Amino acid sequence: MKIFNLVLLILLISTVLGRRRKKLKNQISALGSTISELKARVDALEDAEPIKAKPDEDLAWQSLHMAAAAACRGSTASGGTGSWGNAVLAKENSRSCADVCAATEFFHCDADVSISGYYGKAESYEQRLGHFYNYGCNTLGNTNVKFDEVKAGGEDVFKDIDEGHWFYRFCCCRK
Repeated sequence: MKIFNLVLLILLISTVLGRRRKKLKNQISALGSTISELKARVDALEDAEPIKAKPDEDLAWQSLHMAAAAACRGSTASGGTGSWGNAVLAKENSRSCADVCAATEFFHCDADVSISGYYGKAESYEQRLGHFYNYGCNTLGNTNVKFDEVKAGGEDVFKDIDEGHWFYRFCCCRK
């Protein structure tokens, strides 16, 4: 009887161990599949193009255009006249503002403004925040192509004097 009990005990233990072994093998197999999937995802992420933060170019250009409108308003003797809004147009580097304005419904030129500004908040009352010129309507003024917004790249609005982009030029036109 002792031998029978011993054999029975061994059978029970091996059955229990066999089930546990099978369960462990299944768990190991499942973990192997999960690891393979995760490795594939990591490999895909490593092969993907890095995401670069892009400053909001449109907002920067709009800010520059609003500054140009203010510069035109200040450069115009009458402050702009007529029963409609006056226009700020990009200044082509190879034409005078008189020519640029004349080619539109806002045919009268009031000014040719060139403006630039520095990044960041003012820290003192003596700090230079920007630059401006008024070249007059009938001259080409500075013909540097880098001052021509239409010919500039979208990201050029963030470039400074060290990168050759200091001013942008605008024509102040009215009907």
